[in-house]
Order: sequence, then structure tokens, then C-alpha cells
Amino acid sequence: MNNQIKFTTAEEAVKVIKSGDHIHLSSVASAPQCLIKAMCERGARREFEHVHVHHLHTEGPAPYAAPEFEGIFQLDSFFVGSNVRKVTQSGYADYIPVFLSETQKLYRSGVLPCNVAMIQVCPPDKHGYVSLGTSVDATLAAVECADTVIAVVNKHVPRSFGDAFLHISQIDLFVEDDTPLEEAHFSVPNEVEAAIGKYCAELIEDGACLQMGIGAIPNAVLAQLGNHKNLGIHTEMFADGVLPLVESGVINGANKAIDKGKMVSTFLMGSQKVYDFIDNNPGVAMMDVGYTNDPFIIAKNPKVTAINSALQVDLTGQICADSLGTRFYSGVGGQIDFMYGASRSEGGKAILAMPSVTNKGVSKIANTLTEGAGVVTTRAHMHWFVTEFGAVDLYGKSMQERARLIISVAHPDHREALDRAAFERYGSHHTYIKMTCK
Repeated sequence: MNNQIKFTTAEEAVKVIKSGDHIHLSSVASAPQCLIKAMCERGARREFEHVHVHHLHTEGPAPYAAPEFEGIFQLDSFFVGSNVRKVTQSGYADYIPVFLSETQKLYRSGVLPCNVAMIQVCPPDKHGYVSLGTSVDATLAAVECADTVIAVVNKHVPRSFGDAFLHISQIDLFVEDDTPLEEAHFSVPNEVEAAIGKYCAELIEDGACLQMGIGAIPNAVLAQLGNHKNLGIHTEMFADGVLPLVESGVINGANKAIDKGKMVSTFLMGSQKVYDFIDNNPGVAMMDVGYTNDPFIIAKNPKVTAINSALQVDLTGQICADSLGTRFYSGVGGQIDFMYGASRSEGGKAILAMPSVTNKGVSKIANTLTEGAGVVTTRAHMHWFVTEFGAVDLYGKSMQERARLIISVAHPDHREALDRAAFERYGSHHTYIKMTCK
């Protein structure tokens, strides 16, 4: 280990936290669990109060959000992950709706203060540089703006390139901890997800630059792309599904106009294979989220194809992606960033893909969004809509045409009710549109 660094314990490091402070935690796999544990131990002893915690999605436990810490910690996250969903829905934690591209702006503009940034980095190289590894996102901005930066130096953090590098002079306190990073494993796509993946893959052209989120549907799409050529990656995150396509040469970035030949991302979420893949890999650029998710940067590449998902879509094409009625389930994230960026790209395609029904058989396509549901992506942003029953292009279509097309890819069990709702909304004109439009 570089002898320029003087290590302290996690317990000593978190003593810088005082009442009323705003804390930023690095995201996803890079959440600094030893610092979180030590911070919560101080909280349990009531050594401070009203400490605000901010982060994007984090993997692993989030004890600071527990009800017993009410009044001691206040979590105001930028995204509601599964580990804080229940406490957020019950009011013990809260959520700041913000475009993923602008999470960094909250700090850089001073809208949110950052008193302490708690991050995780790889060991320093001979020049005194460490890397943020799997999570640059808004963490770089937090480091730039923080009064105090505490870094966990962990040999398991990959040495990633791009905007990920920090010099040790930018860090105030160092803690050593070699706990392996949290891994995320995704289920094999089921029949519905595989069908959605097939329809999405058919829309992806050779030379396309891809963005897609996490989960079974992106993996189902990627599994269908083995015969494609010269695909690129400019995304907010990627996972294991891209690795076989990189190894086979399908993903090579040859058609990109910017960052040619490089895979661009701002955070990662996957297995150890993904973390190993980006380690010392100059073909991957881990960039500031203000770069990866800027719609005008995204649009510089040709054939940007963005694939995102939703919780509910109404018959006009409005997309709810962050809540189930009034209950927050996830966040705004980068959906608008990429759907708008893709739509501005030359030859680009913005795709919204989701199963037609929930696991309980309830239609995810509705006449109107559930009361209290928020519109994350407007009807004007909606272009391609894909379910397991097909793909329809809504761009340039009137409201009645949209309803007809959306109903055509709804689950057959629900089409009659949706058609009746559309008739009640538009009258006999809807029937005419249905019969005459192809």
C-alpha cells in the first residue's frame, strides 16, 4: 500500500459528522458499508441528530433509513432502491425527484450542500491516483463540493478509467477495508421477457449505440444481438449481458461519433465478472453523470437506441416509471435523459418496453394512470412501445391512433375493456380509426 496514505479506522473517520450535516454515499456496488456501519453506531448513541443522507441506488443494507433512526438520520435519496423502498413508502425516508443527469448539478450548483462525501476507491497507483471504480455518477461532484472526503481504500474496487480518477490530495481521511463489492445477479428471462427482447432486438440496427437499464428485459434484448455488427455502448449503466457481445466483437464502438471504440457508462451493477472486466480496461470510460446522461451529448452518436421500462402506460402514451399510485417505487432516473437523447440522434430510436400485465395479471396499460401516479416521461417523448405482443411506433400519431396502437399490444384479456374506455373517451371516431388505420 502507498506509504503516502495514513489510515484511520472507520469509527474515527466518521467522527467528522456533526448534527445537521449532509452526507453523500457512493452508489450501487460502491456503497461504503464499513463507514455506514460506523456512522449508524454513532447515531445509535445519539451523538448527533438531523443528519441528511443522499445517494442514488445502493446495494446492500441501508440501516440509516430504519424507523428507529427517525430524527437522527433523514434519507433523501435521488432514487428509491429496493433496500429503502418500504421505509420511503411509509414516510420514514424521502425521495428527491431529479433527472439522473442533474444529480451532480444538485451539488455543483449549491442546491444541496455536501458536508461529508463517503466513497470507496481502489488502492493508489505510483502517481498517487485512486479510481472510483464502479460508481462515478454524482459521486465525483460530491467529492468536488464536500467539506470532508472519507475514502474507503478497497483492493476489490476496479481501477476504471474516464472521469473516475482522483488524486489522494483530494481526500481527507482514508480507511482500509477489503470487503468484496456487492454483486447483483439477474434472473434468466422468462417467456414474456424473451418475447419483449425479441421485438426490441428487431428494432436495433447494425451500428446502433445502445442504452438499456437493468434486469431481465435488457438481458433478453442483449441475448438476441449475436448476429449484429458494430454496436456501441453509451449508457448510464451496464451489467453482465454485454460481456459476451464484447468478447464476440459485436460491441466494438466502431460506429460511434464520440468516444469511438469506448464503452461509456457512469455506474455498474452486476457480478464480479463485470467488475473484473472494467479493471484497467482503457476500452471502458466511467464518466460523470452530467456527461453520460446529457441528452445533447447522447444525441451526438448516430443510431442511439435507448430501451427503458415502466410501471404503467396510459392510452395517450404517458409513462409512469417511478410510482405505484402515490407510493414511490423507484425514481425518475435517466429515462427522460436517454429517450430524449435517442430521439434527437440521427437514426435514433427511443423504446419503452414492458410486460403487458403485472405478475397478478393486472393490465399495466390503462385508460388513465392510477390516481397519484406521476408522469415521468410525457406522451410527447413516447416513440416505440413494446410488449410481449409486439412493437408499435407512436411518434407522429394522433391521440386516437395512439390508443388503437397501444391497445393492439395490450394483453388480449384486457383489450376489450381498453377499447371500451377509448370509445367512451373519443366516441364513435375511435371505432372509425380502429377500422381504417393500418
